[in-house]
Amino acid sequence: MKNLLKIAVLLAIVPVLMMSSCKKDEPEAVNAYLTLKTYMVTNTLDLPDVLKNWIVDPKSTNTGGIVDSVTGTIPNYHVFDIRPAADFAAGHIQGAINVALKDVVTTAANYQDKPILVVCFTGQTAGQAVMALRLSGYADAVVLKWGMAGWNAQFKGPWNSNSGFETQANGNIAVGSANWVTTAAPANGSFAEPVWTSTSTDGATILAERVQAVLNNGFTTTAAADLMANPANYQIINYWSAPDYIGFGHFNGAYDMPVISLAGDLVKAIDPSKEAEVYCYTGQTSSMAIFWLNVLGYNAKSIGFGANKLVYDQLKAAGKTVYKGPKNWAYVTGK
Repeated sequence: MKNLLKIAVLLAIVPVLMMSSCKKDEPEAVNAYLTLKTYMVTNTLDLPDVLKNWIVDPKSTNTGGIVDSVTGTIPNYHVFDIRPAADFAAGHIQGAINVALKDVVTTAANYQDKPILVVCFTGQTAGQAVMALRLSGYADAVVLKWGMAGWNAQFKGPWNSNSGFETQANGNIAVGSANWVTTAAPANGSFAEPVWTSTSTDGATILAERVQAVLNNGFTTTAAADLMANPANYQIINYWSAPDYIGFGHFNGAYDMPVISLAGDLVKAIDPSKEAEVYCYTGQTSSMAIFWLNVLGYNAKSIGFGANKLVYDQLKAAGKTVYKGPKNWAYVTGK
């Protein structure tokens, strides 16, 4: 009888021991956002760090620029033109390589002997590509300022119709609107960090996965006119200094965030549960910023053409960055 009792006790204990052993073998849950955040801070990939010397003007090498005025080439860079193939064939910088946005990082592996310069229509989509490259180890990748619209008059259309360069009304849609105000900024909130998962526990691997995922999603902007009609429907981030927030005005209810950063958890002022609409002077800097935010798991979009679409004349009078028309550099056609 005693032996039977011992056997019964053992049979009851063994499953418990086995379950306990199995639990110890299970990997601990990993906070993917925290793992990525730690990796990016450690490797100097915070937004202020990667937004250094990221854009260049198409000026002549004779005046310290990048363009060979004789050949019309950009000899010290590999030029990635990320416009669709048909637009590339209709006219591009001599020596440029046509690369799809989603392929910029994988293609860059074959062009490591010189820095990469990315060209698009306006300099906005190129910001996406350059941020992807910088987060992937190509720290000297740069955007061609104003894109092909700054290269030759043949391509000026996008900036011409979205700034006050030639037609005042195109770049001053905020002027006179009741939804464009000069009031003080509302206090920034503090929100929980984004929550998402990864199959990896390694920061570098997670970053590469996130960068490619954002590239695969493509780039679309929010139209400034949509926000102007109903700013209360959006989480709007004004990405410039406090004096300019008041001086030039802003969307009614927009938050002022001159610095977006992991340092000091400043990025937590953005609510990850809502789409964040970020705007700067030209839409070029904000395109870089929102790519970085989306890699971290935020849901962010750039307001197309920035304040050049909103208060062009005020920006120009104050000496801020505005589109001033194209250069007259040569271009070639065909594939």
